Amino acid sequence: MPITTAFNAFRIHNDSAGHRSGIEPVGIDDLSPGELVIKTAYSSVNFKDALAGTGEGKILRKFPLVGGIDVAGHVVASSDGKFKEGDAVLVTGCGLSETRDGGYGEYARLQAQWAIPLPAGLSLRESMILGTAGFTAALALHRMLDNRQTPEHGPLAVTGATGGVGSLALDIFSRAGFEAHAISGKPEQTDYLKSIGARQVLGRDALSTQRPMESARFGGGLDNVGGPMLASLLAQTAPYGNVATAGLAASHALDTTVMPFIIRGVSLLGVASAGTARAIREDIWQRLGGDWKPAYLDRICTREVSLSELPQVFPGMLAGGSLGRTLVVI
Repeated sequence: MPITTAFNAFRIHNDSAGHRSGIEPVGIDDLSPGELVIKTAYSSVNFKDALAGTGEGKILRKFPLVGGIDVAGHVVASSDGKFKEGDAVLVTGCGLSETRDGGYGEYARLQAQWAIPLPAGLSLRESMILGTAGFTAALALHRMLDNRQTPEHGPLAVTGATGGVGSLALDIFSRAGFEAHAISGKPEQTDYLKSIGARQVLGRDALSTQRPMESARFGGGLDNVGGPMLASLLAQTAPYGNVATAGLAASHALDTTVMPFIIRGVSLLGVASAGTARAIREDIWQRLGGDWKPAYLDRICTREVSLSELPQVFPGMLAGGSLGRTLVVI
């Protein structure tokens, strides 16, 4: 179906007039090239989206671009034989809102090589409650399991637990048979965290030690904040446990020693979701629609917004005020 009229998109500019973003009409030929055109149903808001939309982070490598690193919808045109009109697909990362136009528009043009057919166990809405955040949490678990993590190692700690990645990690880890412990500086959200899978909710002081080694308290975990908390988590991880690092909400720095690695055999695993190979993507999305599908998606989706409401969402997220996931309904 040819798209002959302009449609609304949240577009980001940075030129002689400075950084600016907002809703504007675009045509399909204004978008980055790709084999698929989809009618967008949903997107989501991630920390990276907030950085890009406000200009607080150097996310976009070219301008102007439509924002949104996640997108899901139905194919309306395809020049790739693997997809046909009406197919439900999703894309997360893969250069969206970085080197090519993203999902914050009524239509999106996508590269077929990164489009994932919607798993049978997920709706389009559920796929975007998950989005990059859920994919990142599941990729962290995938990496830990590849390195022989088992529930017998002990509980998995999740820092930044009230955020999107943290919230979904608690649910996914619990679904996979692990005991999940939330680390959070928001004691008022204890009930929320327990309701989505946290066996225990611990304050940030649980990871306040600066000593190179402590008693083994956790089997491993997922860190979303970086800095001293990540160093402390490594110091409290059991022998041959794994700590996955996926964020830097507090700091990009890591001041630690080799002692957890050479005395306990602890592994620090990087989680880079944006450029994950397609074969791994397909496997993880199938699991997210199957045995790893979170049980509390509707609880974790704490807010739904339209394209025009995005500018009101970004500042609070950058200030650490977000809870769970924000779904963008297009």
